[in-house]
Amino acid sequence: MKISLEALQLMDAIDSRGSFSAAAEFLNRVPSAVTHAVRKLEEALDVELFQREGRKARLTPAGRVLLEEGRHLLRSADMLQDRVQRVARGWETELRLAVDGVIDLAELMPLVAEFDKLQCGTRLRISQEVLGGSWDALLTGRADLAIGAKGEPPPGSGLVVQAWGQVDFVLAVAPQHPLASAPEPITAEEISQHRVIAIADTSRELAARNAGLRTGPSTLTVPTIEAKAAAQMAGLGVGHLPRFRVAQDIAEGRLVVKQETSAMLPSQLQLAWHAGPTGRALDWFRQQLATEAWRRRLLPDSLPDSL
Repeated sequence: MKISLEALQLMDAIDSRGSFSAAAEFLNRVPSAVTHAVRKLEEALDVELFQREGRKARLTPAGRVLLEEGRHLLRSADMLQDRVQRVARGWETELRLAVDGVIDLAELMPLVAEFDKLQCGTRLRISQEVLGGSWDALLTGRADLAIGAKGEPPPGSGLVVQAWGQVDFVLAVAPQHPLASAPEPITAEEISQHRVIAIADTSRELAARNAGLRTGPSTLTVPTIEAKAAAQMAGLGVGHLPRFRVAQDIAEGRLVVKQETSAMLPSQLQLAWHAGPTGRALDWFRQQLATEAWRRRLLPDSLPDSL
């Protein structure tokens, strides 16, 4: 390759300091060595890179193009070196978090802000998963840490699973929905006469899981808890919702909670990650999430004895 990082660094020093001699002093080299290196590069490329004006040196148009593009390479090389050094110190280049859909991502952002204060350089990638999607994300390599994975992991997955908390679900309908005025407890047969609002499992390779209501004349499938709550508040159907996510909507009358003959059991949530050596970023998130303060913030109705 005719253009090296060292040559680009030399050109950058000359352009930044305005002369060959000033660049030589900055680089702790003799001026003749700088002049010789530039001449060799110009000969190799068969272009003039600098115009000499007395003791000053000014980039030619060709030299300007080379240096502007070359500075991107210099920055990339610096970033690569930083990443390699971080990895050597135990920090991952990227950490991928799979967060269950019952968790409000807005409540997770302060934890990300705390992580930023470490200035470790690890990039974060957050996905929101539904039902078995968290397990699927771990097993297919889309995630390094699952936050709030529901139920049990697939057999033989080789994952480390840590109990984290539980979520209480309630059957809720809009005040204008026919079930809102129905006598309680509501039976499964009564529920089956109405459309169900469901969230699609985000698994890509594992078999999709179901939760809550499975019967009804029709189903409206939506992507998130927020969309599910909105559909139910609009009177479009019936379904279970995490109590803590819709507590204000219940208190202000936008949703009506109905008692059932067979109530949905609380969902047990876990933290999960791959067995084997773990990086410092994953360990930091795992340790923070295991504290009572963060568990209470992300799962407000989770009881201590649920662990």
